[in-house]
Amino acid sequence: MTTTLMVQGTTSDAGKSTLVAGLCRVFARRGYRIAPFKPQNMALNSAVTPEGGEIGRAQALQATAAGVPPHTDFNPILLKPNSDTGAQVIIHGRAISNMEAAVYHDYKKVAMEAVLSSHRRLNESYDCVMVEGAGSPAEINLRENDIANMGFATEIKCPVIIIADIDKGGVFAHLIGTLMLLSEDEQELVKGFVINRFRGDIGLLQSGLDWLEKKTGKPVLGVLPYLHNLYLDAEDAVAAENIVSKPTLKVAVLLLPHISNHTDFDALRLNPSVDLCYVRHTQRISNVDLIAIPGSKNVISDLNFLYSECWDQDIQRHVRYGGKLIGICGGFQMLGEYIYDPLHIESTEKEMKGLGLAEFSTELTESKTLNHVCGFSKMLNSTVTGYEIHCGRSYGSALRKSFVDFEGHPDGVLSDGFISEDDQIIGTYFHGLFDDPSASQALLLWASNGRLDTPAIDIDIKREQQIDFLADACEQHLNIRKIESMMGLITE
Repeated sequence: MTTTLMVQGTTSDAGKSTLVAGLCRVFARRGYRIAPFKPQNMALNSAVTPEGGEIGRAQALQATAAGVPPHTDFNPILLKPNSDTGAQVIIHGRAISNMEAAVYHDYKKVAMEAVLSSHRRLNESYDCVMVEGAGSPAEINLRENDIANMGFATEIKCPVIIIADIDKGGVFAHLIGTLMLLSEDEQELVKGFVINRFRGDIGLLQSGLDWLEKKTGKPVLGVLPYLHNLYLDAEDAVAAENIVSKPTLKVAVLLLPHISNHTDFDALRLNPSVDLCYVRHTQRISNVDLIAIPGSKNVISDLNFLYSECWDQDIQRHVRYGGKLIGICGGFQMLGEYIYDPLHIESTEKEMKGLGLAEFSTELTESKTLNHVCGFSKMLNSTVTGYEIHCGRSYGSALRKSFVDFEGHPDGVLSDGFISEDDQIIGTYFHGLFDDPSASQALLLWASNGRLDTPAIDIDIKREQQIDFLADACEQHLNIRKIESMMGLITE
């Protein structure tokens, strides 16, 4: 009997995060105290837990679905890529080192201990644990020392569901191929399949489902339909779909190579009065009301990229003609005169000239600031809430005209960011700035010079609605009783 179930996928973006979130809400509705869990996550979208740790954004979403506060045990290993071959390694919410891929591969034996200790604690505190795998369990080159998929499942001997995305095509080849690349012991752990993102008449799929069950001896636990208009916090890939019905404000977000926490802009992307676009490689910044420079996991590298795209020229022209500009976290650091990295925290370069739009500089430091924060912005005449995830200390005369003032900041800090003398430019370390409706409304009024007077999106309410929408689909289209049984929660 077990209270742990693992969802693995045939590919990245097969629907693992979504299925785990949906099942967490389904089981929470049924009165179970359930914990989401992802042994190892590689993502640049992260969240701060109440105890001041850092976990993947998907696990924070799944915690919301489960109705429990996020915790570092939900994602004991988080990898944040800062180059094509290296990443910052975060264990139990704290950054311990930057490692190249080959070094981390050997380090996985140590990382597994962190994974198992987190799982043990969750098993003791919750009725059941819903585990999300990473990528595919059939990546032959990654099987040795695996902690993210079958390496973890075989260690604790938990049942596994494999999910595949039929919308991409080749769903039966994906499922059969994945299963055949597993060892016999691993195949035994696989207790069923879920097919995701199906469109059309389910009757036309039935012969394929029957064949799959006969071929493998394992049941298809359900076929989830393609859920149009499902908007959940993205684990990593940029969610670029925009909802525009009566655009009043045009916003351009720079799609940097190491963009982090782009979920900062979800509340804008889902606002029908905001026309938000991501400016990509080789594109120039068009005429917009607001340019946003987002967070970055490698600020110096991304600033070099910004220069190579000539976006600095577009930004200077935008500001010169009265456009509004906001820099968040790494984007805030880019607005200053210099960024110094003497300890090579993120880059091999020791310093980089910034955009020079405000008189301040930033020095990157080994310690990382991780806080939930709340302050007051005189400019917006509004309380501002959010969270901090950044390395570095900014200093200079521009910061005297702060964006936010604090009373009772966790680190004793008195203020955050800056506002330019002409009120055109904002720089801030606040993530989640647009999530609070009152602050978002004030920011939209600022960015549109008072034109935009429609209500801001309450992203928390929107998220709850979307999770319920997903859970309703899971209850309708999945054999939940069978899933409960394989977890040992009931006896069929």
